Amino acid sequence: MTILTVKPLGFPWETADPFLFCVHHLDHYPAGNEQLGPPPESLAGRRIGMDFEIRDGWRMYHGDVVPGFPRHPHRGFETITIVRQGLIDHADSMGATARFGGGDLQWMTAGDGVVHSEMFPLVDDAGPNTAELFQIWLNLPAASKRAEAHFTMHWDHQQPRVRLEGGEITVHAGVLEGLPGGPTPPPASWASHAESDIAIATLRLQPGARTTLPPARPGTRRTLYFFDGPSVRIGDRDFSRHAAAEVRADEALELQAGDGPIELLLLQGRPIGEPVAHHGPFVTNTQEELRQAFVDYQRTGFGGWPWESDGPVHARSEGRFAVHADGRRETP
Repeated sequence: MTILTVKPLGFPWETADPFLFCVHHLDHYPAGNEQLGPPPESLAGRRIGMDFEIRDGWRMYHGDVVPGFPRHPHRGFETITIVRQGLIDHADSMGATARFGGGDLQWMTAGDGVVHSEMFPLVDDAGPNTAELFQIWLNLPAASKRAEAHFTMHWDHQQPRVRLEGGEITVHAGVLEGLPGGPTPPPASWASHAESDIAIATLRLQPGARTTLPPARPGTRRTLYFFDGPSVRIGDRDFSRHAAAEVRADEALELQAGDGPIELLLLQGRPIGEPVAHHGPFVTNTQEELRQAFVDYQRTGFGGWPWESDGPVHARSEGRFAVHADGRRETP
């Protein structure tokens, strides 16, 4: 049997070990005001600070002026953020800061503990300001859960794109057999181990186009998320509704688009296979470690917060860039 399980796409999307979480954000924001947020009158009736309900095509999330996620802590896993449309302004307790988008990927190892903010500045004052991104949580094995926090950028041009007959596949991370590998993962990541067989990719197909995904290693888990387009055939099954399909990873898999263009996200990896204790922003192996994470954060603040605002944003005119904790600046 090629397809092992099928689940509807909710918010967030269900994932399999070694992944913990995946969410697809798509918000059609209006023109931005001087503070790079939506017009104040458009906030009436929203649960500011907890606005996860789509109204007028967009959400504020935890932001009160600019949409997004002001400072919050993490420990014990990694965040992988792929921005397809719009921009994210990042700041963290290591002193790193960035503005990225247009296909860029940010990979952050929370490890022993980090605080960061992710804000969605509305830089176009004429509008619209569409924001679309994936955020994926990748677990860390016990040996790396208390590793030093690490921040890196993988710019859009660094992620291999392979032309297919009637489509394209982008390898955001890891390796798919026969295709160029994605950028180098952080040193403490589960993805840095060759035996992890991690791969993150997006696949676009034009109407009626076919392609075949190469097999992964035995013991790997592979899930395809059909999130855009009218219909697709995965293996021997037709899908006319968006869904997550876990498939046999050690077999080649044929895909065919239906009567419109389609897009899928692929997540694959060999399970870490360790106990998971998870509450909010912390992921450990035991309940005692989870309690300790809260104690440590209350005691140390994971290094404190060096920024004047809980959700710093850069100037409207600022382009894409990253400044690392050591002061090194890079641009795409």
